[in-house]
Amino acid sequence: MARTMKDESAERVGALMMEAAERAILPRFRALAADEVEEKSPGELVTVADREAEAILAAGLAPLLPGSRVLGEEACSADPRLLDSLADGAVWLVDPLDGTANFAAGRPVFAVMVALLRDGETQAAWLLEPLSGRLARAERGGGAWLGERRLSAVPRAPGARLRGSMGRFMPEEMNARLEARLEAGAERLPGMMSAGVEYPMIAAGERDFAFYWRTLAWDHAAGVLFVIEAGGKAARPDGSAYRPAEAGKGMLVAASPDRWEMARELLFGGEGAPDPAA
Repeated sequence: MARTMKDESAERVGALMMEAAERAILPRFRALAADEVEEKSPGELVTVADREAEAILAAGLAPLLPGSRVLGEEACSADPRLLDSLADGAVWLVDPLDGTANFAAGRPVFAVMVALLRDGETQAAWLLEPLSGRLARAERGGGAWLGERRLSAVPRAPGARLRGSMGRFMPEEMNARLEARLEAGAERLPGMMSAGVEYPMIAAGERDFAFYWRTLAWDHAAGVLFVIEAGGKAARPDGSAYRPAEAGKGMLVAASPDRWEMARELLFGGEGAPDPAA
């Protein structure tokens, strides 16, 4: 990650994420009080752990890169106008607790994600699973690493069925149509309700693909870079590139370009991909 920051600073990002997890997240796992969980919007939870982890990360990240600033999910949820500057300069994009619903329910599937953007393009990414301590990281043009292992696209076994999942938040009619296509042509896997957990699974070949409808920047900026640097493909269903600073819907992520094309054909065939701007 030498083009964006010093190596020791890049290592510090992972350490800072683990510090936030150890101080704000892990002590509250399966120990949240009723008044420490609230619904910030219909179907969307936030906990005291989200907010405290974001505060720790915000305080620690900005000094690592002079002139940078931090945009966190919870700050942006409170003031969506902050996202208007996402494409300006150096920005640390933070999802302090991806999979809050899992965390609040005591399910051990959640992550912390950080992406470093420059002028709207993701330059570096970190995805941490706090319970295992497993850190995924990537640099634009510099590869993707899962722990100490550098990843590359895993060949698909000849004739093997695709294994994939779909995210939430799709229009009802589209969800029903894609559910039927997925059930008919692939091995349906349950969604993890945490992109920060799913992206490394796809990059490592544990899953072939996932389709997401809602593509908020803090949920996907880090994971998209990680999968691409691991030899996979992540793009809008029409093949256009995902850019965190641009609004849109629909993201198809796969462990390799050929699996992306197969999943694209399976889910959408000749009917045309959904319009990302819809």
